[in-house]
Amino acid sequence: MYSLRPANERGHTLTDWLDSFHTFSFGQYYDPQYMGFGDLRVINDDVVAPGKGFDMHPHDNMEIISIVLSGALEHKDSLGSGAVLNPGEVKVMPAGSGIFHSEFNPSSTEPVHFLQIWIMTDRRGHRPQYGQKSFACTLIENQPVLIVSGDGREDSLRINQDVEVYQCLLEENKSADYQVSPEHKYWIQVCYGAVSVNDRPLVAGDGLAVWDEKAELKIRGIDPNSNFLLFRLK
Repeated sequence: MYSLRPANERGHTLTDWLDSFHTFSFGQYYDPQYMGFGDLRVINDDVVAPGKGFDMHPHDNMEIISIVLSGALEHKDSLGSGAVLNPGEVKVMPAGSGIFHSEFNPSSTEPVHFLQIWIMTDRRGHRPQYGQKSFACTLIENQPVLIVSGDGREDSLRINQDVEVYQCLLEENKSADYQVSPEHKYWIQVCYGAVSVNDRPLVAGDGLAVWDEKAELKIRGIDPNSNFLLFRLK
């Protein structure tokens, strides 16, 4: 089965420094039909103004992923970690028993565009951790690349959940195929550009849920340059 989550129906938070679209219920946005999908709880599509950001705040018992699409994102946390992430870089923060962190745009002129993703943890009370990696050199066009997983294989970043997150840069009229099975749920999120999934068109911000299917997903680029994520969930 397939279900489209249109970009233009997402929740929206707009302030003087933050423009955020919420695929699932988050903060002041609540929709009982969109509380998550499997262990995927949050996809926030955030644009933060120059010199602004999220002050130090707590998280616990959630697997948090940030993927920078454009601009730069500065991270600091209570573990002592600190880094600036650029496009092609991904960070994971298994919050475990508790962690404080901040995320700021260090630029004085350019906004930062990134996705913040929350995935339910496999159990409470893990030791909090931080990890980051650049996939800029390994993101091969038209080939899904494993960036986050529950076991850290293929040099992916590891989190505490049985999940696989793939990222793919797709050219126009090129295809990336992926085999799905009814034992798992899947979510496709278009970061930018436009693609089709088995002839279903998706634009930037759209999400597509797939479940109870045994098929090959044929994901074809519609725009000259597209970027999408594919989640394999339990």
